Amino acid sequence: MEFEQWEPVYEAILADFGYGRAGDERARDRLAELLESSFDPGALDWRGQTVAIAGGADSMAKESELRLAADADVVVAASIAADRLREHEIAVDCMVTDLDKNPETVVELTTAGTPVAVHAHGDNTAALEAWVPKLDHEFVVPTTQAAPAGIVRNFGGFTDGDRAALLADARGAAELVFPGWAFDDPTVDAEKAEKLRWAERLLYWLERRREQQFTVLDGRREQLDSSGLPVE
Repeated sequence: MEFEQWEPVYEAILADFGYGRAGDERARDRLAELLESSFDPGALDWRGQTVAIAGGADSMAKESELRLAADADVVVAASIAADRLREHEIAVDCMVTDLDKNPETVVELTTAGTPVAVHAHGDNTAALEAWVPKLDHEFVVPTTQAAPAGIVRNFGGFTDGDRAALLADARGAAELVFPGWAFDDPTVDAEKAEKLRWAERLLYWLERRREQQFTVLDGRREQLDSSGLPVE
């Protein structure tokens, strides 16, 4: 996805949450400064592959969800999904995170040679400064939701999960499956609930772009709010 395609959606997200673009840009630039090198995402060749986009919901521990991940050709874990998969001896091929929950796992994965897409946004600069120096930079894919700059890429997306899906799409995935996802969580605060609504919208946008339907959205499309998305 080119940034010109993503930017109108990004602007809608900023407006919805009252965020400023400048904070994202500062974090992007700080991430670049902290990195001595980076992983070339072009090495992630997932053409013709079924890619599991593993979410961090409690359902990830269910046997059916674990099997869905294990049967995929490639497993991309969003945040804490990486820990749940590894607990069940399911290999993670890539992780997507903004370092808000399990940064120690990011250290372990990059040290072991597993690429991790580390995301910079307006309120995680402190986490970037604390953890990026501890990572093996050769296996860090730096990402932003603002305009890409230098080594910092933008594949689209807002939450770890939908960023993982858009990354897989960009790397040629033939099919996307979604173990461990839940859009409705009564325990989260209002801001997090709105982020989950955006994740749902962005997956809807992606399935329209791919001319495919994701089972994770079955039963939800008819009620889905597509405002802010460039869809018919």
